[in-house]
Amino acid sequence: MPKMQKKVDLPQKTCLTCGRPFTWRRKWAGVWDAVKYCSQRCKKSRPKSPS
Repeated sequence: MPKMQKKVDLPQKTCLTCGRPFTWRRKWAGVWDAVKYCSQRCKKSRPKSPS
């Protein structure tokens, strides 16, 4: 069984919408590089890119 990590040792990112830091979650293990937002709410209210 793998050694457990403390929560403070997990990688962190900053949400692009709200600017708050969020930590790695197991459900993001395969897509951590693509995660940009801390929640669905922030993802839905992200700034719209100019078209």
